[in-house]
Amino acid sequence: MLLIDPSKKLSFTQYIRDGDLVIVYEKHDSMKAIKACETSVLQNRFGVFKHSDWIGKPFGSKVFSNKGGFVYLLAPTPELWTMVLSHRTQILYIADISFVITYLEIVPGCLVLESGTGSGSLTTSLARAVAPTGHVYTFDFHEQRAASAREDFEKTGVSSLVTVGVRDIQGEGFPDEYSGLADSVFLDLPQPWLAIPSAGKMLKQDGILCSFSPCIEQVQRSCETLRSNFTDIRTFEVLLRMYEVREGKMDCGQGDEGVSLGSPPYKRRQCSNESRKVHENTSSPVVMARPCGESRGHTGYLTFARLKCH
Repeated sequence: MLLIDPSKKLSFTQYIRDGDLVIVYEKHDSMKAIKACETSVLQNRFGVFKHSDWIGKPFGSKVFSNKGGFVYLLAPTPELWTMVLSHRTQILYIADISFVITYLEIVPGCLVLESGTGSGSLTTSLARAVAPTGHVYTFDFHEQRAASAREDFEKTGVSSLVTVGVRDIQGEGFPDEYSGLADSVFLDLPQPWLAIPSAGKMLKQDGILCSFSPCIEQVQRSCETLRSNFTDIRTFEVLLRMYEVREGKMDCGQGDEGVSLGSPPYKRRQCSNESRKVHENTSSPVVMARPCGESRGHTGYLTFARLKCH
């Protein structure tokens, strides 16, 4: 669990304690967040796992069930939390999050404003990026969503780095108390152009704004508004393509079949008689990769702009 220790360093506790949030890894597409409790058990298709067996073990441990099945107990990093959190709204995923943090030039000590909070996927990563001395002020107009986000930040140990406010940023703008103090502003709103003037007032000289929008029409209107007080306006679409890597077998006699995992076509090479004899009854294992059948496509457009210096 992420914690701020007395020396102001953001780190994970090494060993699992009673009450800690644990990411239980069953397989690459099956993970869940569970609060470790001395008297509780986890039951799944691999068997029954006693939480009492988890307490005191280091994060990353492999634990076994009564049937001999096993799972891994992982620390709730922002990346893993993004994969298991409850979706109260559409969330940003790792590819977009890493791009946002890089282009907003967020480093430890930064003050970041965000609207809206949503499910808190990006907020958790922002908190880690600004730690140990920075802070994230995030706003959502929906009171229950804001309350749920606060609970999640407590679970993941970043609550000391995040302040959640209930506010309609589109209608009211950001609070005046942050005027000229923000290093970066992130907007995830249906009509971001309504909040851009307020965001400009919050930013320090040369500060950076990012707006996330799923539709290109939103991007166009936002860019029109940005031109008056911002420069270096750029829009990106981050597309992620995942590959499946596994071990297979290939031999000379297989021809094209030996590279059937997504390789481009090529002329079949003729084996010599001597080579054919050697490979006739043997094949060697090779590691092959191919694109996954299902890859996440368009999520949204990221528009970045830098406040003009006056």
